[in-house]
Amino acid sequence: MGRYVAGEAPAMDRLVEETIRDVGAEVAALAVPRLQGVVLGGGYGRGEGGVFDLPDGSQRLSNDLDFFAVTEKGVSAQDIRGIVDALAPVSEKWTAKLEIDVDFVVRTPWRMRHDQERVMIQELMHGYFDVVGRTGEEMFAEIERRPPSAFPWSEAARMLMNRGVGLVLAKCKMESVKCKVAEDVQEFVNRNVNKCVLGAGDALLIARGAYAWRAEDRAAALEDGLYAAAVGWKFRPRAESVCDWETARARWLEAAEEVMAAGRRTGALRRSLYQAARWVVRRRTLGDWRTFGQVAAARLLQALTEVVRARGTLPPSLRRDWEVFN
Repeated sequence: MGRYVAGEAPAMDRLVEETIRDVGAEVAALAVPRLQGVVLGGGYGRGEGGVFDLPDGSQRLSNDLDFFAVTEKGVSAQDIRGIVDALAPVSEKWTAKLEIDVDFVVRTPWRMRHDQERVMIQELMHGYFDVVGRTGEEMFAEIERRPPSAFPWSEAARMLMNRGVGLVLAKCKMESVKCKVAEDVQEFVNRNVNKCVLGAGDALLIARGAYAWRAEDRAAALEDGLYAAAVGWKFRPRAESVCDWETARARWLEAAEEVMAAGRRTGALRRSLYQAARWVVRRRTLGDWRTFGQVAAARLLQALTEVVRARGTLPPSLRRDWEVFN
């Protein structure tokens, strides 16, 4: 196993190592005000990054490089905007150079503590590499480390929402090019179909209290051949999709049904005035009366399930709701 990528790909491991070094030097040279430090998270931060095997025998990175930039405490919205703007040229340069998205996710210490129950934050705690500034150990000292079996029901719903939206967008991409599917469109479709299979399986494991940090361990816990194939595809993407869109859709709908049942069983779908007020404040509307007062994740998942079941397109209002509550 490599340090950053799954399997044996020493050249790609060196490329990520060199990129971390060079990105760190460039960010340090900027001397960005109110920035504590930067770490590399995501798949490469966990040693599960993917690699494309090209026809000529060479390789290239296949996943996004996800850098997390952590601000100092007590920053203003203007400070955050300044950090985002300062890091944007670095992101653009390395995105063009590596031909993958190189992103800087800017987070305040308060936001990270507030989101510490989320999969994204807990996975970051269990797999990152220091890049520049203060170390992750210093910056994340106040964040509670939780076992993977302890994620709340809302994280299963959020996982399904994100992967379901990607699945719907993939269908729109396919239909927009009609008979001839361009190579970049096919890659987008394949990636989102694969993410859907993985997300459906991950959501089931979260709802069952059986999630695990490593993808291979999740595959073993789920005991599902298609999910295991999707893990392999994630690590080594191919031109052929792990399954067709309809199969991914069926998997997503099955997972959504079980996750919603788990929500009803555990009381996660219980309505409250707090949830009703939260929705009204953030969306300036009452929304669908059938789900009024439920947690946002449940309202959105039920609405998206109707879209996926009908093989429909994403309504602008639902997309906006997803952007607000994601």
